Amino acid sequence: MTSTLSSPPRRQTRPSAPRPAASTPRPTFRQRLNRWDVRYSPYFYVAPFFILFGLIGLFPLVYSFVVSLNDWNLLTGPGDWVGFDNFASELTDHLFWNSVFNTFSIFFLSAIPQLIAATVIAAVLDQNLRAKTFWRVSVILPYVVTPVAVTLIFSNMFGEKYGLINNILESLHIPGIMWKTETLPSHLAIATMVNWRWTGYNALILLAAMQAVPRDIHESAAIDGAGAVRRFFSITIPSIRPTFIFVVITATIGGLQIFTEPKLFNAASSIPGGPQRQYQTTVLYLWDLAFNRQSFGKAAAVAWILFVIIVLIGLINFAITRSISGAEAKAISRRKQRRLAQVRQREMDAAAGTITEGGVE
Repeated sequence: MTSTLSSPPRRQTRPSAPRPAASTPRPTFRQRLNRWDVRYSPYFYVAPFFILFGLIGLFPLVYSFVVSLNDWNLLTGPGDWVGFDNFASELTDHLFWNSVFNTFSIFFLSAIPQLIAATVIAAVLDQNLRAKTFWRVSVILPYVVTPVAVTLIFSNMFGEKYGLINNILESLHIPGIMWKTETLPSHLAIATMVNWRWTGYNALILLAAMQAVPRDIHESAAIDGAGAVRRFFSITIPSIRPTFIFVVITATIGGLQIFTEPKLFNAASSIPGGPQRQYQTTVLYLWDLAFNRQSFGKAAAVAWILFVIIVLIGLINFAITRSISGAEAKAISRRKQRRLAQVRQREMDAAAGTITEGGVE
């Protein structure tokens, strides 16, 4: 008798219906507000700068270019379209080139001594001096004084008849100098005003950069036998190079746009910049064209020419500093390679000496 074992019948399972996807809850108003805040608030914070720049920076720049292409008069307004005739006329005018020469002469007489003096003052203030705050405030005081007051004071000091400088020279039996009549003395006098006002400002900027240099580097160099002068030129100056480049560029822009000092240096002169225009700078010449000769078109053309000159000089400064930094980076890499080669050579010599000693034994 045989019995057959049969497995119990399986239940047929129906395929389960797909569950509906969980619906994401709608963000509340506060959550959407937080998202908008994270996404758009940075643009809102920087918008005032761009709005002001567009109103008082970009729009006048574009509008002045439009003015330079017209025969624009101060009283009658826009005249005939002349294209680039204003630029051609100014580039062939000897008064314009005289102003360019005066501008660069005053710039070199002021910028170079100013940067040297600012670097020296910053290096002195970086030392452990007593009453540091007093000396730093004293250095920045000339910058706080208004340019008009500085110019009037120095104008009286450099007076040709009753000025303090000429009185001192005459007391020493030295003939007085025609500060407001001759070209070079007037440039020196105006450069002295610029240096007196801006040297302390640049010194504090360089001082801030010097204080950021790690003291450990100076201490290790001093332990190796480097003197103060060697540490200054080998450690301090290379470490503050970006700040020094910034100071050079800002001094260049400010020096080429000098206006107040030559304008008020001789207020009695009917011609801006001296009787023979011996210290008339480019910006002062621009002002004379616009408000005395009432030629806004030529004045705008001079402004654009000066803008191009400043941009070109800025690019030259950038190229020079970039080449210097690149040359120094190459020199540093060469020094590292030499040191690495010396270390490897010493290791090889030591290994060879060890093998030789083992062979002898």
